[in-house]
Order: sequence, then structure tokens, then C-alpha cells
Amino acid sequence: MGRATGRPLEAASTRPRSGVPPMTHIAVIGAGITGVTTAYALAQRGYRVTVLDRQRYAAMETSFANGGQLSACNAEVWNKLSTVVQGLRWMLRRDAPLLMNPKPSWHKLSWMAEFVREIAHYRANTVETVRLALKAREALFAMAEAEGIDFDLKTRGILHFYRDRASFEKATAVNALLREGGLERYAVTPEEIRAIEPTLAGRYHGGYFTPSDATGDIHKFTRGLAAACARKGVRFVQDASVETIAPGEGGYAVRWRDAGQTAGDARVLRADAVVICAGCASRHFAAMLGDRVNVYPVKGYSITVNLLTPEAQAAAPEVSILDEAAKIVTSRLGDERLRVAGTAEFNGFNRDIRHDRIQPLVDWTREQFPRVDTDRVVAWSGLRPMLPNMLPKVGRGRRPGIFYNTGHGHLGWTLSGATAELVAESIAAEHAPEPTVLPLAA
Repeated sequence: MGRATGRPLEAASTRPRSGVPPMTHIAVIGAGITGVTTAYALAQRGYRVTVLDRQRYAAMETSFANGGQLSACNAEVWNKLSTVVQGLRWMLRRDAPLLMNPKPSWHKLSWMAEFVREIAHYRANTVETVRLALKAREALFAMAEAEGIDFDLKTRGILHFYRDRASFEKATAVNALLREGGLERYAVTPEEIRAIEPTLAGRYHGGYFTPSDATGDIHKFTRGLAAACARKGVRFVQDASVETIAPGEGGYAVRWRDAGQTAGDARVLRADAVVICAGCASRHFAAMLGDRVNVYPVKGYSITVNLLTPEAQAAAPEVSILDEAAKIVTSRLGDERLRVAGTAEFNGFNRDIRHDRIQPLVDWTREQFPRVDTDRVVAWSGLRPMLPNMLPKVGRGRRPGIFYNTGHGHLGWTLSGATAELVAESIAAEHAPEPTVLPLAA
């Protein structure tokens, strides 16, 4: 599991402990990308699974409109002194790529203190994140192929660009870590940047290109995988606001109400085990179960630019872009949409879509792709569940039968395929699924 020590994630042995009865039913809290991939991995192993989520449909919060990148090349963790210094410099800029609300809270202060402590593990955690991302990519592609999921996948790579020599030289040091983790990534000249993505209009010192990375629509992928889970017998309970999770009758009782319900009896779901995949709400559920999972909600923004004319479609990039200075990424979603996303805002659970945070994304799009029409732009914001060490929490909690797959931060989709397998293996190490008894042939 992801730990504050910076030690790598480890897969548990899949051999169940002797003398432990088999599990028949597992509850998964959360129907975002991590919850749905977890449900799929468990269903594939023969478990009976129920997924509970407070939204009416799967993938309606952080998994709705993110940057769209499956980006092992973006695996560098943020735990660096330069990040702290830059964040302090940007505190008075409302349009800054990284914005910190100066209003103090114990949650924010404790998270920041742990973040600084994790600077010592920057190298190990970056390399581990790359390795996890590469495993996850294979798993996600296999899921999509097996279930026939169309999610606007583009396998044309991701291009980082840098405007000056200093930032490019810093990127060279980062690239050495990414390659140590097993990623194929190489430097490109300004001329090669133009050849890779001819629609770019800016001036650049150089860049790095990762041909194996990809992009797609996370919402379409998650909804398609949820439908595949349902076909495999996974039960989805939507509009379910989970109130408590407590031990009971040899397993756990998950108490929930219909979303928006203020009166009436709560409903109870009984399960042998529970997996917390609840994004930023994971900290709340972990506390009631005796665990500390210090997830903080880091808000990000995106715009979806509708490309409604042949001219706009021709002027938009096909290759995914990452502008390191502006902290902005792009993904081409089919022929008629361009997703532009970025920024990080430490402002608690505030979900407001602020004009002064959206406008830089629009301005950047106009600067880099001046022939793209920005008169049909849809704005969105979401809360990324981040842990201080930038590694997800994967594996068992203190109580038997409690597991976690949460805290993936800005790499939720990128890492989810691997962490779903890891948590499923951790569960299998505790309890095998109850064997299915088939009728004898006549």
C-alpha cells in the first residue's frame, strides 16, 4: 500500500490464509474510475460485488472531465523544495497554476507538513509511480479490448515542451528518473516538436516525447466498464449516501440513505468486506474505521472545446500536449472535442468553477492553437484525492475485511488499472471467493 515512508507498493500473496472462511460479498464505496476498476477486478476473480455511490450515475465527480491523459510521463511526484517555493510565490496570483488558499485548517496544515517530509522520498516515489503506471496501462487496455469499450482512445503519444534552457535542463534530470522506471521517452528539438504536432504556434527551446502514452475520455471508459461489470453480475446502488460502515454479523454493515433524503429509515447493506474507493471522502470513512488516510482535495479545472467546423478540427492538436510551465495538458477526444486541463488549487472541498481559473485555460488554447474556435467551451472542476507522498493507498486497513484503493491524485486514471489488481490480490490473500457449485450434468 502507499505509505508515508515512500517504500514501494507491493502485491500481496494471492494464497488465502488457512482456516479463513471464503468471502461471498464485497462492498465497494465509490463508482469513480478506481471503484469501477476495483469492482471489475473482483468480479473477474469470482467475488459477488456491490458498488455504492452518492451520484445517480458512475463517473460523475473526479472521473467526469479530467485531462484525459494516460500519462506515465507525468509520474514525477510533486515533493520537491522547488514546488514549495513556487507555491509560496504564486499565493497572491489568482491565475497561478498552483494556488493555495491562505486560510489555515488542521487538515491542510497536517497534509502540508507530511508533504514536506516526503521530499526525502522524491526519487523512490517517482520511479515507483512510473512502474505502476506502465502496469496500469496494460491492464486498462486489456479491459477495454475484452469488453469492447469505445472511449476515444488515441495512442499518438504525449509531448512535453519547455520554453527556455533552464526548464529543459531540469526536465532532463526528471527524464532520467522516468527512464529508470522503464519509460521510453526521448528529447526532441523545436523542429521535431513542429513535426510531431504541426498545429502548435508557440516558440519552444525543446521538449520530450513519450510515444507509448495515450489519451481518451475517462468518463466514457468508466461508464463502459461499469456496464461490463453489471453484465458480470456487479450490483450498482446509485443515489446512495453512505452514513456509516460498522462491523456486524461476521462482516460489515454499510448504512446508507437515498441521496437528498432527510427523513425516513436508512437502509443497510451487509457485506463480508468493504473496499474504500471514495476519492476525497475516503479520509472520512477511514476515520470511522480506525485508519488514517490523509487525503486532501486538490481542485483541478478543465475546459472542453467543441470543434464544430472542419477548420477548427484541422487546427486542433492530435498529439497530447503537456506545457510544464503552465501546468496545462490537452487531449483530443474524437474529431469534435479538445480537452484542456490544468491548475492545482488547495481550497478545501470548494467545487466552485471560478472564471479567473478557467480564463487561463482559454487564453492558453488561443495562444497555442490560434485557429481553434473557443466560442463553445464547457468548463468543469473536480477534486483530486491526493495523499502527501503522492502514492495511492492500496491494500488492507487495520480491521480485517477493510481495504483501500484511493488517493491517486492527478493520476487516477493512469494508475487505476494496476491498483485495482493490487487490491484484488490483497483481498484474495485474506479470503478466496466462495466456490461456485455447478449442477451435475444429467
